[in-house]
Amino acid sequence: MKLRYSIALSLPLASASAMAADLALKLDVPQLNVAEYHRPYIAAWVENADQQVVANLAVLYDTKKKDNAGTKWLKDMRTWWRKSGRELTMPMDGVSGATKAPGESTLTVAKGALDKLPAGQYTVMVEAAREAGGREVVKVPLQWPPKSAQNLTGQGKEELGAVVVQVKP
Repeated sequence: MKLRYSIALSLPLASASAMAADLALKLDVPQLNVAEYHRPYIAAWVENADQQVVANLAVLYDTKKKDNAGTKWLKDMRTWWRKSGRELTMPMDGVSGATKAPGESTLTVAKGALDKLPAGQYTVMVEAAREAGGREVVKVPLQWPPKSAQNLTGQGKEELGAVVVQVKP
């Protein structure tokens, strides 16, 4: 039996042309029925057409470990770690936070994370990794700034379920 919880991430945004827009990220994260379940570490970021990180949206990890020891396992999110994570210092104000227990959660991202993003094709990347579990990356293509309201979706198989990027001009 898979239990699921939802994370909603809302971020008011403005493009370089000062056109206001909204972006919401909804994640379906299963609680797998395994003997030893650990909450997943999750990273969400935006990449440009050259696969370069242009913004980190969220990094959820075990923030309660003494002496910031939870950061030791951030490198298990290998894609994010290689592209951006190893160069960051955690905790990161407005981006990092505690991993969530099963249930519905809402994350807020620092206002202005994508304010200077030029128009173009991007990819919202979401990676999840669990101790004694698996790792998974879901990619959702995004045209920025949005011309109309859209729900853009990606689908995970184990560590992530549905990933929905909602954009509104």
